[in-house]
Amino acid sequence: MNSRSRYLPASLFLGAALLLSQAGSTRRVHAAGAMAPRFEVDPFWPKPLPNHWVLGQTIGISTDARGHVWIVHRPGSLEPGEVHATTNPPISQCCVPAPPVLEFDAAGNLVGHWGGPGQGYDWPDSNHGITVDYKGNIWIGGNGGGVPAPGASLSTHDSVVLKFTPTGQFLMQIGKPGASQGSNDVENLRLPAKIFVDPKRNEAYVADGYANHRVIVFDADTGKYKRHWGAYGKKPSDQDLGPYQPGNPPAQQFRNPVHCAMLAHDDLLYVCDRVNDRIQVFQPDGTFVKEAFLETQTRGSGSVWDIAFSADPQQKFVYVADGENRQVHILARDTLEVLTSFGDGGQQPGQFYGVHSIATDAKGNLYTTETYRGQRVQKFIYKGLAPVTQKDQGVLWPRKRQ
Repeated sequence: MNSRSRYLPASLFLGAALLLSQAGSTRRVHAAGAMAPRFEVDPFWPKPLPNHWVLGQTIGISTDARGHVWIVHRPGSLEPGEVHATTNPPISQCCVPAPPVLEFDAAGNLVGHWGGPGQGYDWPDSNHGITVDYKGNIWIGGNGGGVPAPGASLSTHDSVVLKFTPTGQFLMQIGKPGASQGSNDVENLRLPAKIFVDPKRNEAYVADGYANHRVIVFDADTGKYKRHWGAYGKKPSDQDLGPYQPGNPPAQQFRNPVHCAMLAHDDLLYVCDRVNDRIQVFQPDGTFVKEAFLETQTRGSGSVWDIAFSADPQQKFVYVADGENRQVHILARDTLEVLTSFGDGGQQPGQFYGVHSIATDAKGNLYTTETYRGQRVQKFIYKGLAPVTQKDQGVLWPRKRQ
């Protein structure tokens, strides 16, 4: 795919990018009168699960047209001491892993559940990401390696994405387990992280992913390949770039994982280049538009984990889940400037431990999930726009007791 950046002088492009990188993050707004969405955590959402069910690493969230919230978690990530009711004989009355896919209504009631291996499809070893498309169908990726082949250092078992009805009936699988030939294989994925379905063109955008270095697009009904590209709209490469180093020139390829690909109403596609601490923006055909850097001193797992848009028709704001820094950042979508951030490390309501995925509903409410030992979903109630008074808001505890 073509990239607009190649028409800029290379020295100008790299110089500007280095200035952004050395600044440590995207420029924050300090202008008087800047406004941003305001939230408060809802410590009573969702309601307790039945049947002694507990959540493992909770690594995907999406909302549907009814305002229902869908999550996917990893039952196999629970520690033995968390599932004593599953032994034979049971060690104790509690607990049992919840089914992988859970559906909550707006009030936080559990109204649906399903998932796991079945006939006709290859359930991921390690499910990753969930998306409800505009038809109400459910898409799931995976980043599990399975068992490496003899002499291999990496196994890529989860080379597929799956599509189901809302009740869990299997509809389609793209790819075959362990079959990927790399970032330019158009038949298979390689540890895909997240899917977004464009209602205008009925195309599925896949952030691919934990082993590949690309965005790839398929027909959402047939699974037919359409196109793919890497960073800056270039042909992707699987060259090992080594660890991310703050202050170095921006990487010309995505690092792993390519963690999200979200299309806005105005046909701009926002891609999470997680470990490179950046968002890259593209047109639907893969033409590069711009990029922004976020908390660029962040090493480890990076700062750009997932993206959601505000619920207003113009989607004026971008919400970024930052699992390494344990925050959610609120950006102005037109400039990708950070307006303010909230959250802090911990496991109380409004705190985060590995905030992994993020979504909004039609009312503007914000939902997050947490991986590692966070193992939960949280709701943040939209309270309207308010003047920006703090760079970091900390924990958004309710102002009044409920």
